[in-house]
Amino acid sequence: MNKLLLLTLAGGLLLRPGHAQQTEKVDVAVLEKIKDEGLNRSKVMETAFYLTDVSGPRLANSEGLQRANAWTKQQLTSWGLVNANIEPWGTFGRGWDIEKSYVAMTAPYYHAMIGAPKAWTPSTAGLVKKQVVVVKAATEADLDAYKGRLRDKIVLTEVAQPPKTSFEPDARRYTDAELQKMTEAPTAPVASAADAERLAARRAQATLRAKMADFYLSEGAVAVLSSRGGSEGTFFTSNGAPYAPDAKPVLPEMEMAPEDQLRLIRLAEAGIPVELELETRTRFQTQDLKGYNVVAEIPGTDRKLKSEVVMLGGHLDSWHAASGATDNAAGCAIMMEAVRILKAAGVQPRRTIRIALWGEEEQGLHGSKNYVKNHFADPATMQLLPDHAKLAAYFNLDNGAGKIRGIYTQGNEAVMPIFTEWLKPLAELGATTITKRNTGGTDHLSFDAVGLPGFQFIQDPLDYGTRTHHTNMDTYERLPPNDLKQAAVVVATFVYNAAMRDQKLPRKPLPAASKAQ
Repeated sequence: MNKLLLLTLAGGLLLRPGHAQQTEKVDVAVLEKIKDEGLNRSKVMETAFYLTDVSGPRLANSEGLQRANAWTKQQLTSWGLVNANIEPWGTFGRGWDIEKSYVAMTAPYYHAMIGAPKAWTPSTAGLVKKQVVVVKAATEADLDAYKGRLRDKIVLTEVAQPPKTSFEPDARRYTDAELQKMTEAPTAPVASAADAERLAARRAQATLRAKMADFYLSEGAVAVLSSRGGSEGTFFTSNGAPYAPDAKPVLPEMEMAPEDQLRLIRLAEAGIPVELELETRTRFQTQDLKGYNVVAEIPGTDRKLKSEVVMLGGHLDSWHAASGATDNAAGCAIMMEAVRILKAAGVQPRRTIRIALWGEEEQGLHGSKNYVKNHFADPATMQLLPDHAKLAAYFNLDNGAGKIRGIYTQGNEAVMPIFTEWLKPLAELGATTITKRNTGGTDHLSFDAVGLPGFQFIQDPLDYGTRTHHTNMDTYERLPPNDLKQAAVVVATFVYNAAMRDQKLPRKPLPAASKAQ
């Protein structure tokens, strides 16, 4: 059939010429078993507890991530999955862990303060008790005013985003209107002079920060306190030094709750002497510089299709100021629960189902990028490995702890009628939306970069962007049990359907090698 087939989806999306619509076989009886197991006998919160409270923060190549890798391998095996492995993907860099973190104002009066060391920064020289100096510098030339003033002092940097009173709730769910908007064709981005200016400004700021770090060190400061924003005791965290084993030295640095940082700044600028007591003890791990992914499988049962693979996954690593609950223990717990449900329901998938829990995502999708490079193709050359032809689909979860409302198709219009049928039995759970749009910044992009069908689910935002994403408040308490149960059922359904259909999911045209772009 050479005519275009019009889909009756919002946005009036079209299939490519020559693509015949396959009638999707949805096994309602099996889907009811999946729902029953996932909603009535869920283990997802127990799994989340072990990933967060028991494993602790899971910074790349840290002891916490090592604990989580070992536990997930053991747990997946106990559920009956096979070929469980902590698989190295290549060289990452130094590991880093916090052994002690303490900061308080001791003059003009005592006040305990909220903060944590920035990742990959060194320890202080024991407990230090020093006065502070506020440094405000918009250019490298501005640093000249502080020459000779920083020795034996603690540097306070500016707070770029002071907290403001908000009249909006931290947490929210998508409205019907917002979900409908997602189904509309996205507007193609148009590069503008303003975009170029913003990019240039970010690069200039990064360069300035590096020069400031060198300046503080050379001037003999003992530590730095900084803030990336937040509110009401919440602060955002990041890395303060490279994880490369040969990274140049930097000062100890703590990221602070902005309210505490601003109090110190106001006092110091009023001419009131401010003294801080500070101690951080951090440890670098250089014995093993490799990064790892955890993988395990439910073997396929169809003689012709069992060599093909349906994958699901999320990243297991996190930042270090909390236990990484919504980013991304939630996604990993849901994906683990999805395969547990399938095993408990006794399904016999035609294709092999493989779960992957990625390492080192937060530093640039390293785990998934290198897994794809090692198993499927290198996007730099687009020389395809044999397993590239065997991947049926990859499903990812990494947008917080909200329930699933639908799926992003990454511009793959041919899968839209398929996913429409798959979502029909899940409508009662609130999963209804299909969009051509893409959500970026997570591991499905590694698959899409080499022309493989990789997808991320749409999740209710809850308080992910306002309170938990890369903050000291990303804890177990932010995980709504019913949302995680619902999400696991949706994922298990999609994975099962992909493992059972006659054909692999349709693919977009192969991208050009990135070196040629």
